[in-house]
Amino acid sequence: MATFALPFCEIPEDLQLRILSFLSPAEISCFACTSKRFASLCQEDGKIWHVMCDQRWGKKTKIQKWGNGQIPYRLLYKTLKGLENLIGFWRLCGRANPAASSPPLVFFDWGPSFVLGSRVLSTGDDTYQVKKTPFLLLGISSEGRTENFLDLVGGNLRSVDDDLKELEASDNLVSVDVNFMGNGHIMVEENRCFINNNLREEQKSSGDESDDLISSPDFSEMYTQLANKTSPGGDRRRQKRKEKERQASRTKWEPEHFLKVADCSPTPTKPLQGLWKGFCEGSMELYLVKYDEVGGIICRKVEDLSLSRYTPPVFWTPKHAFIRSPFSAEEELLLNSRIHISHLAEVHENVVSGILYIKSSYDLVLPGEAANGFGFLRGEGRVWLYENGTFGFAFLRDQFVIDMKRVALEDGCLADEVEASM
Repeated sequence: MATFALPFCEIPEDLQLRILSFLSPAEISCFACTSKRFASLCQEDGKIWHVMCDQRWGKKTKIQKWGNGQIPYRLLYKTLKGLENLIGFWRLCGRANPAASSPPLVFFDWGPSFVLGSRVLSTGDDTYQVKKTPFLLLGISSEGRTENFLDLVGGNLRSVDDDLKELEASDNLVSVDVNFMGNGHIMVEENRCFINNNLREEQKSSGDESDDLISSPDFSEMYTQLANKTSPGGDRRRQKRKEKERQASRTKWEPEHFLKVADCSPTPTKPLQGLWKGFCEGSMELYLVKYDEVGGIICRKVEDLSLSRYTPPVFWTPKHAFIRSPFSAEEELLLNSRIHISHLAEVHENVVSGILYIKSSYDLVLPGEAANGFGFLRGEGRVWLYENGTFGFAFLRDQFVIDMKRVALEDGCLADEVEASM
């Protein structure tokens, strides 16, 4: 049976647009140069750029809701392409005091008309379950301006609808800038221009032009003293000024830096790679295991990675080759004589498929002695790789095995997530 190829120009327009939606903006520009008809087609924002946005992000977010549906799709494409780099796991870095800072692991995901950043926390109920606490929202206004809001106290971003207007009036939300410092590093800092503009608008709406002097501390103090002596409305103005200063001081917030967790899940050739969770000293800890360029493996707590000072790894090994069964009687005894720190009964039933020799840089201090770093070393240890893809590890000086479970699923989503209370 004879077949023939139909010229692209004779294909129905809806099919043409669907085919073109798989091209990049640069390729669309080249295609538009082929004829006047295609140039006209590629210039129609509601057609070509709409299908390009829909093809790439239509199943992840509601593209028609972004900017209340009032922004050009070409601008939307550029915006979503930039925000797409945020999706996934990030870890906090560079903090000096872990006790006074936020949880170190965050997760960015698509919302209906925004990208939502959430802190990943343990539920605290002796299970591997985790919860997401939204703290950062990134969207775009009807005028095409980037709008990012940080939740200072928590709970204000869990029930956000498609309209971002109401967020601007919230007392517990701060307008912030999210700046990319490379593909894998972002800095979140307060948007002072947004706050100053809001103060000016409030001053204009109140008709009190003299309040413009609030931007200058010296003149503000002079004006306050003069108003107290000469103006019958001095008390009202002074009260109003204090309220604005209180609001401005409340929104002060220290910038935070985040690094992207690029390899958050294990692979067939790197079974230990990624984000893991396990119980240590009565609480659930988050761990990050990475393979280096020469085949070594290093495991560190995510909490430790967020600190500005150096902290030693949990375990490391220069070789990643596992010992396979059958195992020696001595190796069988090392595993069977230890207690599993796990709240999953099925972990204890897992069959070990491989054993890896590991080392530790941690120093243990005997009870009652000062933590001066001159205690006993944990020294040599083992990693037991289970057939279900998880693993446990222990050190020879300890009598317990820390069984690990994945933080991220194969598709990059959060595993064992429970709904946070409203």
